[in-house]
Amino acid sequence: HAYAKALHYKELEFSQEPSTPTIEALISINNQLQQTDAATGILKHAQQHHNLQLKETWYEKLQRWEDALKAYNARGVDNIETTMGKMRCLHALGEWDQLAQLAQEKWTNSSTDIKRTVAPLAAAAAWGLGQWDRMDTYITVMKPESPDRAFFNAILSLHRSNFDEASAHIVQARDLLVTEITALVSESYSRAYNVVVRVQMLAELEEIIKYKNSPQNSEARAVMRKTWNFRLLGCQRNVDIWQRILKVRTLVVKPKQDMETWIKFANLCRKSGRLGLAEKSLNLLLEEGDDPNTSKAPPQVVYAQLKYMWATGLKREALSHLIDFTSRMSHDLGLNPDDLITQPVQAQTNIKNVEEYTKLLARCFLKQGEWQVALQNNWRLENSETILGSYLLATHFDKNWYKAWHNWALANFEVISLLTAKSSINETNDLDSTYSPELIQQHVIPAIRGFFHSISLSQSNPLQDTLRLLTLWFTFGGIPDAAQSMTEGFRMVKIDTWLEVIPQLISRIHQPNQTVSRSLHSLLSELGKAHPQALVYPLAVAIKSDSISRQRAASTIIDTMRLHSSALVSQSELVSNELIRVAVLWHELWFEALEDASRLFFGENNTEKMFSVLEPLHKMLEKGPETLREVSFVNTFGRDLNNAYDWVLSYRRTNDITKLNQAWDIYYNVFRRINRQLPQLQTLELQYVAPRLLAATDLDLAAPGTYTPGKPIIRILNFEPICTVISSKQRPRRFGLKGSDGKEYFYLLKGHEDIRQDNLVMQLFGLVNTLLINDPECFKRHLDIQQFPAIPLSPKSGLLGWVPNSDTFHVLIKEYRESRNIILNIEHRIMLQMAPDYDNLTLLQKVEVFTYALDNTRGQDLYKVLWLKSRSSESWLDRRTTYTRSLAVMSMVGYILGLGDRHPSNLMLDRITGKVVHIDFGDCFEAAILREKFPEKVPFRLTRMLTYAMEVSGIEGSFRITCEHVMRVLRDNKESLMAILEAFAYDPLINWGFDLPTHVISDVTGVKLQHVNTADLLHRGQIDEEEAARIEIQQKIEIRNARASLVLKRITDKLTGNDFRRYNELNVPDQVDKLIQQATTVENLCQHYIGWCSFW
Repeated sequence: HAYAKALHYKELEFSQEPSTPTIEALISINNQLQQTDAATGILKHAQQHHNLQLKETWYEKLQRWEDALKAYNARGVDNIETTMGKMRCLHALGEWDQLAQLAQEKWTNSSTDIKRTVAPLAAAAAWGLGQWDRMDTYITVMKPESPDRAFFNAILSLHRSNFDEASAHIVQARDLLVTEITALVSESYSRAYNVVVRVQMLAELEEIIKYKNSPQNSEARAVMRKTWNFRLLGCQRNVDIWQRILKVRTLVVKPKQDMETWIKFANLCRKSGRLGLAEKSLNLLLEEGDDPNTSKAPPQVVYAQLKYMWATGLKREALSHLIDFTSRMSHDLGLNPDDLITQPVQAQTNIKNVEEYTKLLARCFLKQGEWQVALQNNWRLENSETILGSYLLATHFDKNWYKAWHNWALANFEVISLLTAKSSINETNDLDSTYSPELIQQHVIPAIRGFFHSISLSQSNPLQDTLRLLTLWFTFGGIPDAAQSMTEGFRMVKIDTWLEVIPQLISRIHQPNQTVSRSLHSLLSELGKAHPQALVYPLAVAIKSDSISRQRAASTIIDTMRLHSSALVSQSELVSNELIRVAVLWHELWFEALEDASRLFFGENNTEKMFSVLEPLHKMLEKGPETLREVSFVNTFGRDLNNAYDWVLSYRRTNDITKLNQAWDIYYNVFRRINRQLPQLQTLELQYVAPRLLAATDLDLAAPGTYTPGKPIIRILNFEPICTVISSKQRPRRFGLKGSDGKEYFYLLKGHEDIRQDNLVMQLFGLVNTLLINDPECFKRHLDIQQFPAIPLSPKSGLLGWVPNSDTFHVLIKEYRESRNIILNIEHRIMLQMAPDYDNLTLLQKVEVFTYALDNTRGQDLYKVLWLKSRSSESWLDRRTTYTRSLAVMSMVGYILGLGDRHPSNLMLDRITGKVVHIDFGDCFEAAILREKFPEKVPFRLTRMLTYAMEVSGIEGSFRITCEHVMRVLRDNKESLMAILEAFAYDPLINWGFDLPTHVISDVTGVKLQHVNTADLLHRGQIDEEEAARIEIQQKIEIRNARASLVLKRITDKLTGNDFRRYNELNVPDQVDKLIQQATTVENLCQHYIGWCSFW
C-alpha cells in the first residue's frame, strides 16, 4: 500500500505548496497506481493555476505519445535523456523504421551503460523489421539476469527454430517475472495486468514452439489459431496490449493470414484515436503497391480503410468512395444496380466466400445510410428515400443482422414522426384513421416489421426498440393493416421481451380503441401465464386507480390470471393491501385529509372539493376498524368525527354556513390532537397495524423486486414483526422480510409518493448501464449507476429496495461534526450573523454573505470522512476513485433527466465501495428549475465539499474525464435515450412534478393554454358535474402534452449540445465545461433555499 499512502501525503504537500518536483511526483505515483485520469488532471491543474513548464516525461507518463514526441523534437538538445524519450515514444507508436534508425545512430559511439539502456527498445525495433542479426548485437549488451534479455533471446531462438534453447529462455523469463507479479497481484489487479500480459506472451511463445512443430495446414495449428483469437477477445481493449500480443504472433502468423484480427486491431486503434497506428496496421494487409481504392485490395480491408478515412475527417470523400466500392461489390455478385432486391446473387468465380461477401455488402449499405444521415441534418425531408433504400438493402443482404433492422425501423419511425407533424406521435391518444394510406404502407408497416425483426435478433433486451414499437402500436394499432403487422410480429418475439416494458403496457391498459385494447389484453394475459410473478404487483396498482376504465381492464386480466395462479393473485392482493395499511395509518390519513380540506375550504373557498376529500374517509369510518390500531383510533376520535360529519351533512341540506363552521371547530380540535400524537410514532408492531401480514408465512409470492426470469424464485417466508418509522416529513417505514433463500430483504415503504416515477427512472438507469458497459472507455473505468428495486403498490404508495451499507451525506457530515464538537450548521450561522434576512437580499449581497461563510469554514468534512473511514490507504484510493466517477456519471445522467432537489439527504455514500447513490426521483424533467419558489440554478450538485473529496486537482482529472466519456456515450445513443424519455414524458399516469402554474407552461412552451374555471361554472349552473370532470381531464391532457413537448425539446437540445442559448452544437468537452462552470458558480449556488445546503 506504499504508493497509495505516498499519494495521500504528497497531495497534502501539494495543497500546501505546489512545486514542480511535487507535481512530477504526483504524476509519477498516479501512474504507478494506474490512475491516468488523475495524472492528467494534475497536469491540467498545473497548467491552469501554477504556470509550470510542462515536461516531456509528463506526456509520456500519460501515454500521450504523439505530444511527447513533438515535445522531445522541439527540445533540440541532443543528450541520452532526449534520445531515450524519443525512442520510448516511437516504440509506443509502432514506428519501427524511425526507431531502428535512431538506435543505429546512437549505437556506434555510445558507452556500454548507454547501450544497455537503449538495447531493449532497439531490439524491439529490429524484431519489428525482421533484422535478426542486429537483434543479436543488441541482446549481447543487455543485463544478464533481466526478463528483457531472456524474452528477446526466446524470440530469436524461435525464429531460428532452436526450440530447446527457446524453451530454456522462456522458463528463465517467467522465473524473473514471478517476484514482480506476486508483489503486484496482492495489491491490485489493474496494476498487475501488464505483467500478466507479459506472462501470457511467454505462454504463447511456448505454444508457438508447438505450432512450428506441427505439420502445415494441420488440425492442431487451426485449433491454436482459434484459441489465440478467442484469448485476444478476452483481453482489455487496449491498443498497447493488443499490439504487444499480436507482435508475438507474427512470428508464425503473418497479418495477411489473420486478416480479421488485424482489422479488429486497426478498428480499435481508430476508435482509441491512434490513427497513425490504425493506418500502419491496415497497410500491412495490402499487397505491395496496392491502392486501397482499386479492386485488387481485399474488400474487408477497403471497408476498414474507408472507415479510417471518415475518422480522419475526409467525410465526403469517404462517402463517395464507399458508394463506388458498394456498386463494385454489387457488380461482383452479379447484381443489377437498378434492381438489387429481386435478383438472386450470381457471384463471379473469383469470390471464395459468397456469404461473407454478401454480409460485407450489407455493412456497406448500412454505412452509406449512416454517413448520409450524418452529413445531412434534414434528410427526413430531402433525402429520406435514398437513405431508407440503403438501410433496406442492408436488411436484404444480411437478414439476421440486428443493426440493419434496427436502423431501418428507426429511420422509418423518424420519418413518421416528422410527417405526423406532432412533436411526438405519442401525443395523439385517439386512434383515428386520418393518416394517409401511403404513410401506413410505406413507413408504419415497415417500421413495425423492422422493430419486430430487430427485437427478435437482439442479444440483450432492446428496451429502446420495444418502446418505439409500443408507440407505433398505441398510435396506429387501430388501422387494420398495422394491426395485422402487429399480430404477425407478436409470433416472432419471445414473450419475455415484454417484461421490461410492463410499466408502459399497464399505463395504456385502458386503451379506448377496441382493436388495440383486445390485443393488449391478450398480450398481458399471455404474459401473466408465462410470468405471473412479474405482473401481480403492477396489476394491483392499476386496480386501485381513480379511473373506472383502468380498474375494469385490470380486474379482467387479474380474473384471467386467477384461473392458473389463484393462490399467487390472492397473496399479492393481501400483501399489497396490508402494506398500504402499514404505509399510512388512519391517524396519518385523517391528518393529511384535514390539512387538505382546510386549505380547500379556507384558502380556495371550494366546499365541493372539500367534501370530496373528507367523504371517502367518513365512509371508511362507517365500515368499521379492522386492526387494533384502527380500533384505538375510533375509540379516541370516532365520536368527534361523526359529530363533525353530522354538521357537514346538515350544511349540505340547509346551506347554512354556521353549521360548517361548527364542523370545522371539531375537525380542528381532532387535527391538533393527532398532530401531538404523530411524533410518538417511532416503531410499528405488525400485530397491531397489520396482523394479516404477520400471519402470512411461506407464500408463493416472490419477494418484491427479486423476480428474474429463468432464475429460482425467492419466495416470501415471513415478514419481520416490527417496522421502524423514519423521522422525516413523510414518515416512511423501514421493514424487512425473510426470503426462501435464507436472506433478509429490507425495504423503504412510502405512503405519500408515486413510486411509479422511481420505477421508470430505474428503467432509464438500466438502459444507461447497458450503454456504458458497451463502451470500452466507460467499461474499463467500471462506470455504472446503482439501481434498486422500486415497486409501486398503489398510485400513491410503494416499496423501494433499501440501499445497503450506505449513509446519506447529511448523516456523514453530522457524525463527523458532532464527534469534533463542530456546530452542524456553522456556515448557516455565520451567514445569519452577517445578514439575518438573507432570503430578502439582492443577488450581489447574497454572493458577498455566501462567500464570507465559505471563506470562514474549511469544507473538508467529506474528504476527511473518506480518509478516516478507510481501513487502508489502498482501499481509500479505490473508494475515492469510485466516489469521483460515480458522482460524475450521475451528474451527467441527472442533467439529461432534469433531476433536481439533490440536497445532502438525497445523496448516499456506500461505506464499502465509496459509490455515490442517488435516491428520491420526485423532481425530474427540470421541475425544480421551473418552480416558482426558490427555483434551482444548477444542472447538478457540485458543491465545494464534493469537490474537495476528489483528487488534489479537484474537478480536473477523474471527474471531468468521466463526465466527458459519459456525455459522449449519452449523445452517441441519443435515439435510445429519447425512446425511453418520450415514453416517460407522455405516460398518461405520471405528473413528473408537472404541477406548474399554467402561465409558466404557456410562457416556456409558447403554447396558449385556455384555463377554464370549472368550479365557477359549476357554481353558476352552466355545466353539470360530468361536463366539469371532462373539461378538467381535457385540460390536464393539454397541459401534460405541452409540458412534455417542452421537456423533450430541452432533452434533445442537451443531447445535441444546443442547451446554451448563445452557443450552437457545442462539442462534448465544451458542453461539460459549461455545465461544470454553471454548477460551481457562487452566483448560482447562493440563490438556493437553505435546506439544499449550497455551502456544504
